[in-house]
Amino acid sequence: ISVVPTRGMNVLEAVAGKVRLGWDSPVSEVVNPAFIELNGRGGLGWLEGFNELVTRCGYEWVGHPGMDQGVMLPLHGLAANIPASKVVLSIDDEPPHSIRLRGQLKEQAFKKVNFLIETELSTEPGAQSFTLHDTLINNGDYPKEYEALYHTNFGPPLLDEGARFAAPVQQVSPFNEKAMAVLSDWQTYRGPTRDYDETVYNVVPYGDEHGDTLAVLHNAAGNLGVSVAFNIQQLPVFSLWKNTDTPVQGYVTGLEPGTSFAYNRSYQRALNRVPTIGPQEQRDFDITYTLLADKSAVDKALQKVKSILHDRPPE
Repeated sequence: ISVVPTRGMNVLEAVAGKVRLGWDSPVSEVVNPAFIELNGRGGLGWLEGFNELVTRCGYEWVGHPGMDQGVMLPLHGLAANIPASKVVLSIDDEPPHSIRLRGQLKEQAFKKVNFLIETELSTEPGAQSFTLHDTLINNGDYPKEYEALYHTNFGPPLLDEGARFAAPVQQVSPFNEKAMAVLSDWQTYRGPTRDYDETVYNVVPYGDEHGDTLAVLHNAAGNLGVSVAFNIQQLPVFSLWKNTDTPVQGYVTGLEPGTSFAYNRSYQRALNRVPTIGPQEQRDFDITYTLLADKSAVDKALQKVKSILHDRPPE
């Protein structure tokens, strides 16, 4: 598992055996945030460093660039371009010898925000999964709006023509008119398609009795995939980003649990997707990523999705 402390403790890629979780971005190297101008390209400068398996988006805002209350908000917030401080790696002496990598992100601006994000990635030797446990703390004296989105990105070999997405969907809606035109096959993927660009879908998932839920991506053969487990009390919505462009341009899909969709914050208030955190309060975000290395593992994960859905039709 490769983690980049200079870029928000983002996970660059994870490799288990011969399977790599990640994708091939035209951004071929790790870019130091010092060379990213977030307000460039009309607020899309964030894309000049975007190549990770897991990119933290937030925490003051997420979503498309645009004006909100007189302030220009560039794409997906600041977290991915904040260098971490106080990075600590620990390994338990006792079995199962858990490995934990922790780092602090400080999202701070005079008179504006004073957020501390305690990040943690944990795994065990020999495991085919890892877990993120992040804690957002408002160290200010005033309540503040916040948003969080975990932009988790996969390419081949998990993504191919006929690959499928599955989740216990309560509601799905197209992000824009382009996505509306192909809503009927929103859960399936094309092979690399020139000029396809991207489509995005807004998903509200069901959870089990504890709020736990599961999203699954698997290849066309159904013998290789990944699951993303999270809790809808922490991260109540989900964005599915399908970018099946050419391999050189970036053939990738994003499975993105969040507090909010990918719209600009100004639009999301009306959707009740901009929560508030009080002074000295904290919010926890837990996500587990698991490689589904064979058909049995894929089938088991799909059965878990089905059990959470419990025969309820999606809207």
